[in-house]
Amino acid sequence: MQSGLYVGISSQIALERRLNTIADNMANMNTVGFRATEVKFDEVLSKTRNELNAKVAFVSQGNDYLSTRSGGLDRTGNPLDVAIKGDAWFAIDTPQGQVLTKDGRFTLKETGELVSNMGYPVLDAGGAPIQLDRTAGPPVIGPDGRVTQNDRPVATLGVFTTDISKGYLRFENGGVIPTQAPQPVVDRVDVSVVQGYLEQSNVNGIGQMTELIQVNRSFEAISSLMRDTETNFSEAIKTLGGSR
Repeated sequence: MQSGLYVGISSQIALERRLNTIADNMANMNTVGFRATEVKFDEVLSKTRNELNAKVAFVSQGNDYLSTRSGGLDRTGNPLDVAIKGDAWFAIDTPQGQVLTKDGRFTLKETGELVSNMGYPVLDAGGAPIQLDRTAGPPVIGPDGRVTQNDRPVATLGVFTTDISKGYLRFENGGVIPTQAPQPVVDRVDVSVVQGYLEQSNVNGIGQMTELIQVNRSFEAISSLMRDTETNFSEAIKTLGGSR
């Protein structure tokens, strides 16, 4: 009976973790370029056996991963708003190092430096800050990320790819810091830059609400099962104690 309680507790821990990720996803439904967090749970077999000499399976704490589903593209018409079609990222320079982001809301500083909406320098393919000329007119950004002003090439937006499944840390405003070094995208037909658009969050609000209801119901069902198990366990102790 105790094994059932331990399995129930492991399930509740897993459900609580999933609940936290759902809450974070819902809070970022309107965050530009946000990638939803999903959790993968594995079955863990205990080295011990229960009262019936049967193997006991627990739920792991779960591993986070990012959904690779693209968010919708919204047209803004702003020449400094940029989106990426495909599984790739922009890069910005922060106090924590290079951060990947899908948020293409860029602006120009008085010095001509291209920065993110949080004020961090936007990087080119070589990892250097991008410098534009404020007096040379609005920039034109091509599908390959090349930036021109007055028909003259002045910079190239860095577009990077990495294997997020190897591990990552969240950064502010939907950014991520991958454990695997990102690599610049070169000659890939499935990745392109779109000027005047922004990629929205890929969080499916209806799907997350549905999953939230399912998680709450599962949590309540397991709690009820654990209460019944504990009651049966107590009754068994009373019965065995009274039979002596």
